[in-house]
Amino acid sequence: MSKKLSREELMSLERYAAERNDFRARVMAHKKDRKVHLGPNATLYFEDTLTMQYQVQEMLRAERIFEAAGIQEELDAYNPLIPDGDNWKATFMLEYDDVEERKAALERLIGVEDRVWMRVDDHDPVYAIADEDLERETEEKTSSVHFLRFQLTPEMVADARAGAPIAAGIDFEGFNHLQDPLPEATRASLVADLD
Repeated sequence: MSKKLSREELMSLERYAAERNDFRARVMAHKKDRKVHLGPNATLYFEDTLTMQYQVQEMLRAERIFEAAGIQEELDAYNPLIPDGDNWKATFMLEYDDVEERKAALERLIGVEDRVWMRVDDHDPVYAIADEDLERETEEKTSSVHFLRFQLTPEMVADARAGAPIAAGIDFEGFNHLQDPLPEATRASLVADLD
């Protein structure tokens, strides 16, 4: 299981400035196996303690936050995105380079975040629980960024740990995508979240 971050695990601004390049390289290498493309315009970025530490460190650096209360606010914002041992948590992004194409897609894809799923072996797909922190869509359009949780049963966790294949997909009219199975490096990285 990815454990929640505490203030003691964070680097001071000074130390982070000195170690930022090496830490960033380590995080980017780690993230490579935690990215799942679902079609040409949809990507899942699976989060864990390391990816969230990077986000917090970058926020503290950008905002020059060094007081305890400010640091705790960042931890409170990002810790919920760390998996709990029986789920996967991901940032889901709808990515379009062209502004007009993106606008049209976000209007057409209202509710797509609820149709993203993960599946362990031959278990039923687990559909995402989306945006538990705040609503990100309106009646006119969905957001290009959503935070998803995939809650697994104990049997799914056990099978994933035992080496079962994992698949991901989107089941949305006119926007169906599938990656089955996930590459082994990605599967192994996601199984590490289930400890």
